Amino acid sequence: MSKQRCGWVDPEHELYVAYHDEEWGVPCHDDAKLFEMLILEGVQAGLSWSTVLKKRENYRKAFDNFDVKKVAAYDEKKVAELLANEGIIRNRLKVNSAVRNAKVVLEIQKEFDSFDSYIWGFVNHKPIQNEITSLSDIPGSTELSDKISKDLKKRGMNFVGSTIIYAFMQAVGMVNDHQRSCYRYSEVKGMM
Repeated sequence: MSKQRCGWVDPEHELYVAYHDEEWGVPCHDDAKLFEMLILEGVQAGLSWSTVLKKRENYRKAFDNFDVKKVAAYDEKKVAELLANEGIIRNRLKVNSAVRNAKVVLEIQKEFDSFDSYIWGFVNHKPIQNEITSLSDIPGSTELSDKISKDLKKRGMNFVGSTIIYAFMQAVGMVNDHQRSCYRYSEVKGMM
């Protein structure tokens, strides 16, 4: 018998299944991984998550494994190289945004010691446990994602609208939006 998963997971799509089963909703406290998810969620704007997942490994290679210091130091030559890379989504605004956002993350790290400390501070360093019974219960954004988005924009980031930030919060486990019927719901609920 197959495992019961969240309704958005296409069981025929291996990358989706692996992402759901191994990553989505798991509390993440690694700055490089948090930065990766922030950039990938921003890249997804206007596209499907499956498109991003298919290109994820290419992104890791192209963006130096999301090393924040390296990405923040990218110059026009490197941006041009990225825009010529067919393995990623070649959108100038999104590529420039990754560089810009990396610089902001470095400033946040100086102020808060880590991006993790800053971003998790919005949820008092503890995941929000939602009680999702159907896909229609999952919000596209919340007052909290509005607040985080506003703060990130004030600091100079872009591609961090409230919907993008809520998806980021779900991805990195700041909020547990696994459906109660999903086998990962209780597993993730037990993680801090």
